[in-house]
Amino acid sequence: MVENRPFLTVITHIVLVMGVAMIALPIWITFVAASHDEIRMLQAPIPLMPGSHFADNLKQTLFGAGLSGDQTPVWRMLLNSLAMALMISVGKIAISIISAFAIVYFKFPFRMGFFWMIFITLMLPVEVRILPTFEVVANLGLLNSYWGLSIPLIASATATFMFRQVFLTIPDEMLESARIDGAGPMRFFWDILLPLSRTNIAALFVILFIYGWNQYLWPLLITTDTDMTTIVMSIKQMLESAEQSPQWNVIMMTALLAMLPPILVVIGMQKLFVQGLTETDK
Repeated sequence: MVENRPFLTVITHIVLVMGVAMIALPIWITFVAASHDEIRMLQAPIPLMPGSHFADNLKQTLFGAGLSGDQTPVWRMLLNSLAMALMISVGKIAISIISAFAIVYFKFPFRMGFFWMIFITLMLPVEVRILPTFEVVANLGLLNSYWGLSIPLIASATATFMFRQVFLTIPDEMLESARIDGAGPMRFFWDILLPLSRTNIAALFVILFIYGWNQYLWPLLITTDTDMTTIVMSIKQMLESAEQSPQWNVIMMTALLAMLPPILVVIGMQKLFVQGLTETDK
């Protein structure tokens, strides 16, 4: 039985509150800056309470031309990032679950050798193989396209390993029962394996969506058309744009909008995400 110590309880709550404050304070400052006009954000001290220009800044940021007349509107950048994140997350899950299914349930020569070849690619992230990957994408004519943004990042050894471990926990009796009922491999995959992997798919989707959304280096290399700029790239470009003073209200509103899709994905799939990370028995 755990002994109740009020002093330790108070200390624990103080540490938790400090931790939440350290995480929440930058987000609050971003929100406050996004609600003031440009002139107020250049004055000292910076405001700590929201202003009255939030709707105006939101409209200017989403549908205006940003900080310069030739810059892509932020709504298009959000669309580019969303398309990239969805293609990466869905593509990684689809390829990984099929690969794990083949490795676990099909007998073919060197299957474990192929699995370890996939697993070894963990040591070769896209940053390590950036030059040959760029050359392949350029030769295929995929620069400035959603396919070029996502395909080089789709393969995932981590997801393949995770699905393999999930499939190994499924009793062999289920496979035998499916065979007795006349189910083929794909019927067994669709009707048994996919429902049992639902929570794991949800957990991976959240992680991979955030991974795709936060990509910076790869989109920076293969996009020369401003219409293909992603939201993460745009924040850096806004800070470097001009010789004029930064428009902090627009920059902070852009940063605030960039946070929303990952937050909504985490909140919307929170239950399945936690189950997928903690569930061990099927």
